[in-house]
Amino acid sequence: MLEIRIHGRGGQGAVVASRLIALAFFKEGKWVQSFPTFGAERRGAPVAAFTRVDDERILLRCGIVEPDILVVLDPTLLKDIDVTQGLKEDGIVIVNAPERVEVPKGRLYTVDASSIAVDLGLGTTAYPIVNTAMVGAFAGATSLVGIESVEEAIRDYIDVKVEENVEAARRACREVRAWT
Repeated sequence: MLEIRIHGRGGQGAVVASRLIALAFFKEGKWVQSFPTFGAERRGAPVAAFTRVDDERILLRCGIVEPDILVVLDPTLLKDIDVTQGLKEDGIVIVNAPERVEVPKGRLYTVDASSIAVDLGLGTTAYPIVNTAMVGAFAGATSLVGIESVEEAIRDYIDVKVEENVEAARRACREVRAWT
């Protein structure tokens, strides 16, 4: 079973990103789960969302404490909380950042999802909506799900600026960068 934990701040779209990843895998014939957890439910507060993927029915019904992959929508969270807590030894960390960032463990990938979102008019300069770009980065970094399935999931689930969101995913898939 593949377990993915997504960290963001309220209003950035972490819950939607989790659902889009799940829907993309579902379109490829996988069993999926997607669910959020909230602390203080307000814009800007830390939020986590979870996605599980498997070839078989998923019976587990709890939060993900030992993820295989982390997706971090807001790089300031790296200073505020230990997003890598519980990350498996060979885990992957995908961060919205223009350059390398420091993470205590995991194979690091970055993409400047904020710039992509701003370029495409997704959110504002002060508060870009980076979820679809980060889902594209997930596809590019991991190759576990195809970008075509991500695009289809966006078209099925998103109802505002659909083509801009699809383009955000495509660009991030191409621009995601691995660090060694």
